[in-house]
Amino acid sequence: MAEVQNNSRKDYTIAISIIGILFFIFGFVTWLNATLIPYLKTACELTSFESYLVTFAFYISYFVMAIPSSKVLQWTGFKKGMSLGLLIMAVGALIFIPAALTRTYAWFLLGLFVQGTGLAILQTASNPYVTILGPIESAAKRISIMGVANKFAGILSPVILGSILLKNIGKLEESLKTLNDVDKAAALDQLAHKVIGPYVIMAAVLVALALLIIFSPLPEVEDEEDSEAEGETPRTSIFQFPYFWLGVLTLFFYVGAEVIAVDTQIAYGKALGFDISVAKWFSSYTLIGMIIGYIVGIILIPKHLSQQKALQYSAILGLIFTLGAVTTTGLTSVLFVASLGFANAIMWPAIWPLAIHGLGRFLKLGSAIMIMAIAGGALIPLLYGYLAGLNPPKSTTHAYAILLVCYAVILFFASYGYKVGRKEK
Repeated sequence: MAEVQNNSRKDYTIAISIIGILFFIFGFVTWLNATLIPYLKTACELTSFESYLVTFAFYISYFVMAIPSSKVLQWTGFKKGMSLGLLIMAVGALIFIPAALTRTYAWFLLGLFVQGTGLAILQTASNPYVTILGPIESAAKRISIMGVANKFAGILSPVILGSILLKNIGKLEESLKTLNDVDKAAALDQLAHKVIGPYVIMAAVLVALALLIIFSPLPEVEDEEDSEAEGETPRTSIFQFPYFWLGVLTLFFYVGAEVIAVDTQIAYGKALGFDISVAKWFSSYTLIGMIIGYIVGIILIPKHLSQQKALQYSAILGLIFTLGAVTTTGLTSVLFVASLGFANAIMWPAIWPLAIHGLGRFLKLGSAIMIMAIAGGALIPLLYGYLAGLNPPKSTTHAYAILLVCYAVILFFASYGYKVGRKEK
């Protein structure tokens, strides 16, 4: 019996470790957008609104490809599906080569869309996987552990890529004003070429990880049994789970809020007059706040704090910090935006288990629809980009007010929406 328990514990540890590596990859690739927004704005000569098409192209792929991803996982299972997702991400990274060589923004956006497609498959598989690997009551704790890996990678990625792509970009922007058209094009071409090396390395790492997953002992996890109590008529459609759909809506607004809190920070710092050598660290401040929030969640959930209460308190903090960001200026406002990282940390880990609990045979489809909600990261930051460009620098601060709507929706779900139509055994 002891040997069986040890083997079970060993398999669990291996599974959690592999999923942790995948969440690290999610973070590293996803939060590169914070660096790409100001970089491509200069390299491709974009407006503020156009530069936020970076987040649109990346996150809209989740909406477009999530349902196909669930079909892929039905054919391949979780394990092979994760490997396929990594390979698709590698293809997206390689598209950056012709994009850089031609300095064509549409190619960059295509590469980001393909990377997002690979991530849609990975996320559709890994989020429910880590949720159902153990008791549902402690799912937020496990996802918080994954979040630490995700956000630690997010701290590293803008610093690493920023040191390559954004180095001396402020001086370059000043010199561009004095150059003729030929010299200006040459300087911008040279800037665009900087992205090739890092993305080739990224593609190689993603292929290596895909092979690692294929040959790993990662176990398959089956769908849950249906959660109807004895004597109840089984639900025949995912539309019969109203709390799930409210969870989808909540995740849409949450992802939009999370992306704004991270991906706008470097550009926001520049708009406020900070040198790029200082502003490039601002998105990392938000991610550090998220890591602190995850650690708090790991300690408190579920022993001292339920997932639902953690989400409720986090939404209230989000409202408070947003008001602080909008009503202050300079570094104080930047730090309030960074503090949103702490408020946001427990939201994804808590929304997922509250939304998909009890879906039974609809788990894969439900997970795919939840992944579609990541499109909030495509649309809401785009609205921020439009509002921020109306009358900078004041509008870049006041545009954060759209987060008040996001956190109000999250607070509603945490207080009431999560139990609408829920049936317990």
